[in-house]
Amino acid sequence: MSHHSFLARRIIVRRIVAIFGLGAGAGDLAAQEPDCDERAALGVIVLDESGATPVPNATVIVRWTDTDRVRRPVREEVGAGGRLVLCAPRDTRQATLWAEFGDASSEEAVVVVVAGLAHEVELALRSGPVRTGRLIGQVRDARTDDPVTAAAVSVPGREEVAETNRRGRFVMSGVPAGMQELNVRHLGYAPLSYVVEVSPGLTTEIEIGLVPDPVEMEPIVATALRLRRLEIKGFYERKYWGELVGTGIFYTADDIDRRRPVEISHMIADESGIRLECNLRRTDCRLVNTRLSSPVTGDCPLSYFVDGMPARGMKLDDFVRPVEIAGLEIYKGLASGPAEFPSSRCGMVVVWTR
Repeated sequence: MSHHSFLARRIIVRRIVAIFGLGAGAGDLAAQEPDCDERAALGVIVLDESGATPVPNATVIVRWTDTDRVRRPVREEVGAGGRLVLCAPRDTRQATLWAEFGDASSEEAVVVVVAGLAHEVELALRSGPVRTGRLIGQVRDARTDDPVTAAAVSVPGREEVAETNRRGRFVMSGVPAGMQELNVRHLGYAPLSYVVEVSPGLTTEIEIGLVPDPVEMEPIVATALRLRRLEIKGFYERKYWGELVGTGIFYTADDIDRRRPVEISHMIADESGIRLECNLRRTDCRLVNTRLSSPVTGDCPLSYFVDGMPARGMKLDDFVRPVEIAGLEIYKGLASGPAEFPSSRCGMVVVWTR
Protein backbone atom coordinates (compact mmCIF):
# COMPACT_ATOMS: atom_id res chain seq x y z
CA MET A 1 0.00 0.00 0.00
CA SER A 2 1.54 3.37 -0.97
CA HIS A 3 1.90 6.19 1.52
CA HIS A 4 -0.59 8.41 -0.31
CA SER A 5 -3.24 5.72 -0.71
CA PHE A 6 -2.85 4.89 2.98
CA LEU A 7 -3.52 8.50 4.00
CA ALA A 8 -6.68 8.50 1.91
CA ARG A 9 -8.14 5.67 3.95
CA ARG A 10 -10.20 6.11 7.09
CA ILE A 11 -9.75 4.37 10.40
CA ILE A 12 -12.78 2.74 11.95
CA VAL A 13 -13.08 1.15 15.35
CA ARG A 14 -14.22 -2.40 15.87
CA ARG A 15 -15.26 -2.30 19.49
CA ILE A 16 -13.79 -5.46 20.99
CA VAL A 17 -13.51 -5.78 24.75
CA ALA A 18 -11.82 -9.00 25.87
CA ILE A 19 -9.39 -10.38 28.41
CA PHE A 20 -5.88 -10.91 27.03
CA GLY A 21 -5.18 -14.53 26.43
CA LEU A 22 -8.45 -15.11 24.56
CA GLY A 23 -8.10 -15.09 20.79
CA ALA A 24 -5.34 -15.02 18.20
CA GLY A 25 -2.42 -12.71 18.79
CA ALA A 26 -3.37 -12.02 22.40
CA GLY A 27 -0.21 -13.61 23.72
CA ASP A 28 2.01 -11.17 21.80
CA LEU A 29 0.10 -8.21 23.19
CA ALA A 30 0.04 -9.60 26.72
CA ALA A 31 3.82 -9.88 26.59
CA GLN A 32 3.98 -6.09 26.22
CA GLU A 33 1.68 -5.46 29.20
CA PRO A 34 3.32 -3.26 31.85
CA ASP A 35 3.00 -3.92 35.57
CA CYS A 36 -0.33 -2.22 36.23
CA ASP A 37 -0.40 -3.20 39.92
CA GLU A 38 -3.95 -4.60 39.87
CA ARG A 39 -5.22 -1.68 37.80
CA ALA A 40 -7.00 -2.24 34.50
CA ALA A 41 -4.84 -2.50 31.37
CA LEU A 42 -5.96 -1.19 28.00
CA GLY A 43 -4.40 -2.70 24.90
CA VAL A 44 -4.83 -1.10 21.49
CA ILE A 45 -4.00 -2.72 18.15
CA VAL A 46 -4.07 -0.77 14.88
CA LEU A 47 -4.35 -2.99 11.79
CA ASP A 48 -4.83 -2.43 8.09
CA GLU A 49 -8.04 -3.13 6.19
CA SER A 50 -7.34 -6.85 5.97
CA GLY A 51 -7.02 -7.11 9.73
CA ALA A 52 -3.71 -8.94 9.35
CA THR A 53 -0.99 -6.27 9.11
CA PRO A 54 -0.15 -3.92 12.01
CA VAL A 55 0.03 -0.20 11.21
CA PRO A 56 2.95 1.54 12.98
CA ASN A 57 3.20 5.14 14.13
CA ALA A 58 -0.54 5.81 14.43
CA THR A 59 -1.54 8.10 17.31
CA VAL A 60 -4.04 6.84 19.87
CA ILE A 61 -5.92 9.32 22.06
CA VAL A 62 -7.36 7.97 25.32
CA ARG A 63 -9.64 9.93 27.66
CA TRP A 64 -10.05 8.31 31.09
CA THR A 65 -13.24 9.01 33.04
CA ASP A 66 -13.47 8.67 36.82
CA THR A 67 -16.66 8.64 38.87
CA ASP A 68 -16.92 12.43 38.99
CA ARG A 69 -14.45 13.82 36.45
CA VAL A 70 -12.96 13.44 33.00
CA ARG A 71 -9.16 13.40 32.87
CA ARG A 72 -7.09 15.24 30.29
CA PRO A 73 -6.70 13.05 27.17
CA VAL A 74 -3.48 11.08 26.74
CA ARG A 75 -1.87 11.01 23.28
CA GLU A 76 0.41 8.03 22.63
CA GLU A 77 1.98 6.63 19.46
CA VAL A 78 1.76 2.90 18.77
CA GLY A 79 5.01 1.03 18.26
CA ALA A 80 6.46 -0.64 15.20
CA GLY A 81 4.05 -3.53 15.72
CA GLY A 82 1.03 -1.21 15.69
CA ARG A 83 0.40 -1.91 19.37
CA LEU A 84 0.11 0.05 22.58
CA VAL A 85 -0.66 -0.96 26.16
CA LEU A 86 -1.66 1.56 28.87
CA CYS A 87 -2.42 1.20 32.57
CA ALA A 88 -5.69 2.82 33.58
CA PRO A 89 -5.48 5.38 36.41
CA ARG A 90 -6.93 4.20 39.69
CA ASP A 91 -10.70 4.62 40.14
CA THR A 92 -11.17 4.92 36.37
CA ARG A 93 -14.54 3.60 35.25
CA GLN A 94 -14.44 4.22 31.51
CA ALA A 95 -12.05 4.88 28.63
CA THR A 96 -12.96 6.77 25.47
CA LEU A 97 -10.42 6.38 22.68
CA TRP A 98 -9.83 6.91 19.01
CA ALA A 99 -6.92 6.75 16.56
CA GLU A 100 -5.42 9.23 14.10
CA PHE A 101 -2.97 8.81 11.24
CA GLY A 102 -2.25 11.56 8.73
CA ASP A 103 -5.61 12.95 7.68
CA ALA A 104 -7.46 9.84 8.82
CA SER A 105 -9.16 9.38 12.17
CA SER A 106 -11.42 6.87 13.84
CA GLU A 107 -14.71 7.24 15.57
CA GLU A 108 -14.58 7.11 19.34
CA ALA A 109 -14.81 3.76 21.11
CA VAL A 110 -16.01 3.49 24.71
CA VAL A 111 -14.69 0.75 26.99
CA VAL A 112 -15.94 0.09 30.53
CA VAL A 113 -12.74 -0.77 32.41
CA VAL A 114 -12.56 -3.22 35.30
CA ALA A 115 -9.68 -3.18 37.79
CA GLY A 116 -7.38 -6.17 37.44
CA LEU A 117 -8.54 -7.05 33.92
CA ALA A 118 -6.95 -6.38 30.54
CA HIS A 119 -9.16 -4.90 27.82
CA GLU A 120 -8.35 -5.00 24.11
CA VAL A 121 -9.55 -2.59 21.44
CA GLU A 122 -8.84 -3.27 17.77
CA LEU A 123 -8.69 -0.34 15.36
CA ALA A 124 -8.99 -1.43 11.74
CA LEU A 125 -8.60 0.64 8.57
CA ARG A 126 -11.21 0.75 5.84
CA SER A 127 -11.53 2.40 2.47
CA GLY A 128 -14.46 4.42 1.21
CA PRO A 129 -16.00 7.76 2.18
CA VAL A 130 -16.69 8.77 5.77
CA ARG A 131 -20.41 8.95 6.50
CA THR A 132 -20.40 10.13 10.12
CA GLY A 133 -19.20 13.09 12.16
CA ARG A 134 -18.82 14.09 15.79
CA LEU A 135 -20.68 16.61 17.95
CA ILE A 136 -19.01 18.26 20.93
CA GLY A 137 -20.98 20.76 22.94
CA GLN A 138 -21.75 22.52 26.17
CA VAL A 139 -25.16 23.14 27.72
CA ARG A 140 -25.64 26.19 29.94
CA ASP A 141 -28.47 27.95 31.73
CA ALA A 142 -29.55 30.74 29.36
CA ARG A 143 -30.19 33.10 32.30
CA THR A 144 -27.23 32.48 34.61
CA ASP A 145 -24.70 31.01 32.12
CA ASP A 146 -24.03 28.21 34.64
CA PRO A 147 -23.34 24.73 33.19
CA VAL A 148 -26.31 22.34 33.17
CA THR A 149 -25.32 18.93 34.52
CA ALA A 150 -27.00 15.63 33.53
CA ALA A 151 -28.89 17.06 30.56
CA ALA A 152 -29.90 14.35 28.06
CA VAL A 153 -28.73 15.00 24.48
CA SER A 154 -29.99 12.74 21.70
CA VAL A 155 -30.53 12.42 17.96
CA PRO A 156 -33.71 10.63 16.75
CA GLY A 157 -33.03 7.14 15.42
CA ARG A 158 -29.93 6.62 17.58
CA GLU A 159 -30.03 4.54 20.75
CA GLU A 160 -27.14 6.45 22.32
CA VAL A 161 -28.12 9.30 24.63
CA ALA A 162 -25.27 11.56 25.73
CA GLU A 163 -25.39 13.08 29.21
CA THR A 164 -23.65 16.32 30.08
CA ASN A 165 -20.97 16.19 32.78
CA ARG A 166 -20.63 18.58 35.70
CA ARG A 167 -19.25 21.24 33.35
CA GLY A 168 -22.22 20.82 31.01
CA ARG A 169 -20.15 19.19 28.28
CA PHE A 170 -21.04 16.24 26.06
CA VAL A 171 -19.61 14.27 23.12
CA MET A 172 -21.54 12.31 20.47
CA SER A 173 -19.59 10.24 17.96
CA GLY A 174 -20.73 8.32 14.91
CA VAL A 175 -23.55 10.75 14.14
CA PRO A 176 -24.77 10.28 10.54
CA ALA A 177 -23.65 13.10 8.26
CA GLY A 178 -26.24 15.59 7.06
CA MET A 179 -29.02 17.54 8.75
CA GLN A 180 -29.84 16.00 12.13
CA GLU A 181 -32.33 16.98 14.80
CA LEU A 182 -30.64 17.46 18.18
CA ASN A 183 -32.88 17.11 21.24
CA VAL A 184 -31.83 18.42 24.67
CA ARG A 185 -33.88 17.65 27.78
CA HIS A 186 -33.48 18.45 31.48
CA LEU A 187 -36.01 18.63 34.29
CA GLY A 188 -36.81 22.24 35.09
CA TYR A 189 -35.92 23.53 31.61
CA ALA A 190 -37.94 23.91 28.45
CA PRO A 191 -37.05 21.09 26.00
CA LEU A 192 -35.00 22.13 23.00
CA SER A 193 -35.03 20.68 19.49
CA TYR A 194 -32.48 22.09 17.04
CA VAL A 195 -31.45 21.08 13.53
CA VAL A 196 -27.67 20.88 13.15
CA GLU A 197 -25.61 20.00 10.09
CA VAL A 198 -23.13 17.17 10.75
CA SER A 199 -20.13 17.20 8.42
CA PRO A 200 -18.57 13.82 7.52
CA GLY A 201 -15.28 13.18 9.28
CA LEU A 202 -15.36 16.52 11.12
CA THR A 203 -16.28 17.75 14.59
CA THR A 204 -18.98 20.39 15.03
CA GLU A 205 -18.97 22.41 18.25
CA ILE A 206 -22.30 23.48 19.76
CA GLU A 207 -23.08 25.97 22.53
CA ILE A 208 -26.61 25.55 23.91
CA GLY A 209 -28.49 27.81 26.32
CA LEU A 210 -31.45 26.06 27.97
CA VAL A 211 -34.30 28.22 29.23
CA PRO A 212 -35.78 27.59 32.71
CA ASP A 213 -39.26 26.17 32.16
CA PRO A 214 -41.41 28.97 33.60
CA VAL A 215 -39.41 31.75 31.93
CA GLU A 216 -40.44 32.99 28.49
CA MET A 217 -37.37 33.60 26.35
CA GLU A 218 -35.76 32.17 23.24
CA PRO A 219 -33.26 29.30 23.58
CA ILE A 220 -29.69 30.04 22.52
CA VAL A 221 -27.79 27.78 20.12
CA ALA A 222 -24.47 28.51 18.42
CA THR A 223 -22.49 26.13 16.21
CA ALA A 224 -18.94 26.21 14.88
CA LEU A 225 -17.15 23.74 12.63
CA ARG A 226 -13.67 22.78 13.74
CA LEU A 227 -10.85 22.86 11.23
CA ARG A 228 -9.84 19.29 10.52
CA ARG A 229 -6.14 20.19 10.36
CA LEU A 230 -6.18 21.78 13.81
CA GLU A 231 -8.10 18.90 15.31
CA ILE A 232 -5.57 16.36 14.05
CA LYS A 233 -2.72 18.44 15.49
CA GLY A 234 -4.39 18.53 18.93
CA PHE A 235 -4.99 22.31 18.92
CA TYR A 236 -8.58 22.14 20.18
CA GLU A 237 -7.68 19.59 22.84
CA ARG A 238 -4.86 21.82 24.17
CA LYS A 239 -7.13 24.88 23.93
CA TYR A 240 -9.85 23.22 26.01
CA TRP A 241 -7.53 22.11 28.80
CA GLY A 242 -5.23 25.12 28.59
CA GLU A 243 -8.09 27.58 29.05
CA LEU A 244 -9.60 25.38 31.76
CA VAL A 245 -6.49 25.42 33.96
CA GLY A 246 -4.92 28.65 32.69
CA THR A 247 -1.75 27.25 31.16
CA GLY A 248 -1.95 28.89 27.74
CA ILE A 249 -3.52 31.54 25.51
CA PHE A 250 -5.23 30.45 22.30
CA TYR A 251 -6.48 32.26 19.21
CA THR A 252 -8.39 30.85 16.26
CA ALA A 253 -8.41 32.38 12.78
CA ASP A 254 -11.68 34.18 13.64
CA ASP A 255 -10.08 35.69 16.74
CA ILE A 256 -7.15 36.97 14.70
CA ASP A 257 -9.45 38.33 11.98
CA ARG A 258 -11.35 40.34 14.60
CA ARG A 259 -8.12 41.86 15.93
CA ARG A 260 -6.78 42.66 12.43
CA PRO A 261 -3.09 42.94 13.43
CA VAL A 262 -0.63 44.28 10.87
CA GLU A 263 1.89 41.68 12.06
CA ILE A 264 1.20 38.75 14.34
CA SER A 265 4.06 39.69 16.68
CA HIS A 266 2.26 42.95 17.49
CA MET A 267 -0.80 41.03 18.68
CA ILE A 268 1.28 38.61 20.75
CA ALA A 269 3.15 41.53 22.34
CA ASP A 270 -0.20 42.86 23.65
CA GLU A 271 -0.28 39.95 26.10
CA SER A 272 0.85 40.76 29.62
CA GLY A 273 4.44 39.78 30.36
CA ILE A 274 5.48 39.76 26.68
CA ARG A 275 7.33 42.55 24.90
CA LEU A 276 8.50 42.98 21.30
CA GLU A 277 12.11 44.14 21.20
CA CYS A 278 13.70 45.40 17.96
CA ASN A 279 16.95 47.04 16.95
CA LEU A 280 16.94 50.63 15.70
CA ARG A 281 16.33 49.62 12.08
CA ARG A 282 13.73 47.04 13.13
CA THR A 283 15.56 44.42 11.09
CA ASP A 284 15.87 42.17 14.11
CA CYS A 285 12.83 41.79 16.34
CA ARG A 286 12.00 39.16 18.91
CA LEU A 287 9.37 38.51 21.53
CA VAL A 288 10.73 38.31 25.08
CA ASN A 289 9.25 37.17 28.35
CA THR A 290 9.65 40.21 30.62
CA ARG A 291 8.79 38.18 33.73
CA LEU A 292 11.79 35.91 33.23
CA SER A 293 14.26 38.52 31.89
CA SER A 294 16.74 40.09 34.30
CA PRO A 295 19.91 42.22 34.25
CA VAL A 296 21.86 39.12 35.30
CA THR A 297 20.55 36.55 32.82
CA GLY A 298 19.57 39.02 30.09
CA ASP A 299 16.52 38.85 27.86
CA CYS A 300 14.42 35.69 27.82
CA PRO A 301 13.20 35.23 24.21
CA LEU A 302 10.23 33.03 23.37
CA SER A 303 10.73 30.02 21.10
CA TYR A 304 8.73 29.72 17.85
CA PHE A 305 7.14 26.69 16.25
CA VAL A 306 5.38 26.84 12.88
CA ASP A 307 3.26 23.80 11.95
CA GLY A 308 5.05 21.80 14.62
CA MET A 309 8.57 22.62 13.42
CA PRO A 310 10.99 24.93 15.27
CA ALA A 311 11.50 28.28 13.54
CA ARG A 312 14.96 29.65 14.26
CA GLY A 313 17.13 32.40 12.88
CA MET A 314 14.32 34.60 11.50
CA LYS A 315 11.64 36.92 12.82
CA LEU A 316 8.27 35.28 13.40
CA ASP A 317 6.68 37.81 11.03
CA ASP A 318 9.01 36.61 8.26
CA PHE A 319 7.50 33.13 8.55
CA VAL A 320 3.77 33.90 8.53
CA ARG A 321 1.30 36.69 7.98
CA PRO A 322 -1.82 37.02 10.15
CA VAL A 323 -4.14 35.98 7.28
CA GLU A 324 -2.20 32.71 6.91
CA ILE A 325 -2.74 31.60 10.51
CA ALA A 326 -5.41 29.06 11.44
CA GLY A 327 -4.50 28.73 15.12
CA LEU A 328 -2.12 30.37 17.59
CA GLU A 329 -0.91 29.11 20.99
CA ILE A 330 1.06 31.18 23.50
CA TYR A 331 2.79 29.70 26.55
CA LYS A 332 4.59 31.98 28.98
CA GLY A 333 6.77 29.58 30.91
CA LEU A 334 8.44 26.20 31.19
CA ALA A 335 5.67 24.59 33.24
CA SER A 336 2.86 25.71 30.95
CA GLY A 337 4.23 24.33 27.67
CA PRO A 338 2.58 21.24 26.14
CA ALA A 339 4.40 17.91 26.11
CA GLU A 340 4.14 17.78 22.29
CA PHE A 341 6.92 20.38 21.94
CA PRO A 342 10.44 20.62 23.41
CA SER A 343 10.45 22.53 26.70
CA SER A 344 11.40 26.20 26.62
CA ARG A 345 12.35 28.08 29.78
CA CYS A 346 11.16 31.41 28.43
CA GLY A 347 7.93 30.15 26.89
CA MET A 348 6.88 29.53 23.33
CA VAL A 349 4.61 30.58 20.47
CA VAL A 350 3.05 27.81 18.37
CA VAL A 351 1.59 28.81 14.99
CA TRP A 352 -0.59 26.62 12.76
CA THR A 353 -1.12 27.78 9.19
CA ARG A 354 -4.33 27.42 7.20
